[in-house]
Amino acid sequence: MNKSSHPPARPSATIVVAREGQSAAEILLVRRRAGDAFGDSYAFPGGVVDHDESGAHIFCAGRSAEEADAILDIADGLDYYSAAIRELFEETGILLARDLAGNWAADEPGMGQLREDVDKGKLRWADFLRQKNLCMAADALHYFAYWETPYVRPKRWQTRFFIAALPPGQTASHDGSEVTDIRWLTAADALSLGNLGQLPMPYPTTMNLRDMVGMNSVAELVAWAEARPALGIEKIRPVEKRIDGKAYVLIPGDEGYDGVDSL
Repeated sequence: MNKSSHPPARPSATIVVAREGQSAAEILLVRRRAGDAFGDSYAFPGGVVDHDESGAHIFCAGRSAEEADAILDIADGLDYYSAAIRELFEETGILLARDLAGNWAADEPGMGQLREDVDKGKLRWADFLRQKNLCMAADALHYFAYWETPYVRPKRWQTRFFIAALPPGQTASHDGSEVTDIRWLTAADALSLGNLGQLPMPYPTTMNLRDMVGMNSVAELVAWAEARPALGIEKIRPVEKRIDGKAYVLIPGDEGYDGVDSL
């Protein structure tokens, strides 16, 4: 595919939620329904940035618009924070938001129905936050990676990756629609299951999990992610190549990476 004719990459946000485990931090993976993007595989929660994400900016705490733009090196950076928090809520029920007193949101009666209404577009995200007197906890999100789908793919995304600790008192549950299963696993266990063919995962999920192996606590994961923007986060766009009859995925730094797909 000629570079000038590749499909546009849709802005999206993904969030790695971590909790303390017995031996190492555990990471939340969700199984996407068959037929969707990355269907029937396990990935981090997330999705595309909605057109009206900016309407929720006034319900954002802990990050100003200027700070978000500087961290992500992009205009409208808060859109990505909002999308990550909203998608996490829709897909798992985890709500990275605090009330006006600074307390984490609680699973109140009727919250499940509101979650479904937001997911189905019956209730605007900003209106949900206003109704519940909540502010998104943007300071709980720590930006650490930026991936874009290869040019050769018919559907493409440019995705910002964040890490956040699981808020106290909250649990995850799949929505039974877009997400059909959830798993809490250490990075090492997830990769081991993936190598055995028991946990199919998209390439970016696998590569980011590799970076997290050996981090024994949520604090270590958060500290690692917090340090990333200062080091410079470059966009990673893999290429798909066929070499000697075998298919390969290469990223910048790999031998043979030239930015051009050649399947």
